Amino acid sequence: MNQEQEYVSGLGKDSVVPPEIKGWNWGAFFLNWIWGIGNSTYIAFLMFVPFVNIVMFFVLGAKGNEWAWRNRTWRNVDHFKKTQRKWRNAGLILLFVFFPLFFTLIGSMLKGEAFEQSLVSVSQNAEVIKIVGEPIESGYFVMGSIQTSGIKGEASLQYSISGPNGTADVYVQAYKEMKAWSLYNVIVHIPELDKKIQVVTPVE
Repeated sequence: MNQEQEYVSGLGKDSVVPPEIKGWNWGAFFLNWIWGIGNSTYIAFLMFVPFVNIVMFFVLGAKGNEWAWRNRTWRNVDHFKKTQRKWRNAGLILLFVFFPLFFTLIGSMLKGEAFEQSLVSVSQNAEVIKIVGEPIESGYFVMGSIQTSGIKGEASLQYSISGPNGTADVYVQAYKEMKAWSLYNVIVHIPELDKKIQVVTPVE
């Protein structure tokens, strides 16, 4: 009987876990509940429980190999390792390819009329220019939300700006009436100075 045949998988707690598979599982960390389905490790569904899910990232990473070995039947240790490498690679693709594409798509959707109006207002503000310098450019990503219903809408945006003298964060609230966007509140925050500049003031 060779060494691999001494290890038994798929028997739950009765399984004998090979010492060479113990360690961190990046597939379980990156793909969590998806990895859990593929490896019959349904405790991964705790990822859907608020607050618990934060801890589960690291629990799955640390315990993933052991749980996967106990919960599924594997031909041998080599089969297990090859499969977990595929999960790891899929997780890396998700992290470095699909997530950036997703956030880029969301950012481009938010860079609409409300964003453009706010950037013009910020770029023309004398106090902002004095601190940040000019030309002022916006950062690559825009965060927030835009909700529209017919001719009305509401936008809440956040993005960064930079100039020759420094950087700042911009917070925007805008409303859409009769298909046209109007700025309601625009604040520029300079973290290094802990200073806030009210570019557009809400009308009472």
